[in-house]
Amino acid sequence: MNGLLNYVSCGVLWLGLVVKSPDLVRHRSDPYLRAICAVLGLAGVCFLLGAEPTVAAVNDLSGIPNLAAPLTYASITAYSAASQVLIVYWRGGPHVHRTTRRWMVAYAFVLLGIAVTFALGDAPVERRTDLDTYYATTPFIAEMIVLYLAGHLVAAGVTTVSSLRWARQVRGRLRAGLVVLGVGALCNAGYSISKLAAVVARWCGSDWSGLSTTVSPVAAGLAALLTVTGVLIPLVGSRTTQWRRARRDFVRLEPLERELDEFLTRRALRLPRPRWSSPTTRLVWRQTSIHNALGSLDAFFDPDLYERTLEAAAQEVRDPERAEATAWAAVIAAAVVEQRDRDSPLVPPDGTGRFQNRAPASGALVSIAAALAASPLVAAARADAGTTRTGTA
Repeated sequence: MNGLLNYVSCGVLWLGLVVKSPDLVRHRSDPYLRAICAVLGLAGVCFLLGAEPTVAAVNDLSGIPNLAAPLTYASITAYSAASQVLIVYWRGGPHVHRTTRRWMVAYAFVLLGIAVTFALGDAPVERRTDLDTYYATTPFIAEMIVLYLAGHLVAAGVTTVSSLRWARQVRGRLRAGLVVLGVGALCNAGYSISKLAAVVARWCGSDWSGLSTTVSPVAAGLAALLTVTGVLIPLVGSRTTQWRRARRDFVRLEPLERELDEFLTRRALRLPRPRWSSPTTRLVWRQTSIHNALGSLDAFFDPDLYERTLEAAAQEVRDPERAEATAWAAVIAAAVVEQRDRDSPLVPPDGTGRFQNRAPASGALVSIAAALAASPLVAAARADAGTTRTGTA
């Protein structure tokens, strides 16, 4: 069980990184996305390096007792720097790049200080879980411990205040994500405070090592869970809303695709149906099939029928958009009937009597599908086209 909490926390954070990675690939130049991914990735590294089995492996492979300690502290410092950069980009403003450079330079000095103090100090006895309290009074090693904890506490404090303050100014999923992230940063502060309390107690001759070995890991693990949750809430919420809308539109377009099904099959215009795909992908597949059919049917579209149906629908529904959708639905239904036994329109598309470079707008397809399923004007147009085709056959 040793290190299990660390590895689970690392996995949770890196899972969040995996979820965000596609956005980073699409928007490589977005500094905000880079900062989010850096926070998630480095936080996972902190837990990975801080796990007792990893500590033992690093020390054994390097042959240097307690080398894992400065490596872990360096990763925590880098994570703290990434957190500050993320907060700066969140805030925005005219001096974003200057402020981020200052934070990065400041934490670079902290990293340098960790390396120098470890090199100057003497820590010959390997301590896998309680190095902070065991060497709290050792020259230079104590300074290294205080340095990384102070840097981490500053980052956690600034993140907590900034997240919760911004959450008061926004609403919805962003607010929820900021509140959760702020609470996670507060737990991160609890990690630093419990460690510092144990170190100070050691300076005073007391033994509070339980704070460092028991309380702080729990606080860090909870902080990891809350951090990744806070980062993902806006993303997952937005994606869930997008998928719900795509699923709804996919279902609503079914009557229009069904109307065009025979034509799509006969002309081999339908793309292979995607399997195990997202609702957005399935919606795009259905829309593409419909557009393929309409593009091939345009020569059969009857502008006179369109105008007559538009006028009748406008009087019936008193809604210009619904009236236009009904007119298009009538034209499409009639065109499907007209082309059924023909490879060319009844009237050649020579510039007279037919539409010229007109097609229903993509945004109107759902309304057209609804009209196909329910409008008596569309049913009448379909019946009239069938009668005309029978009379001319």
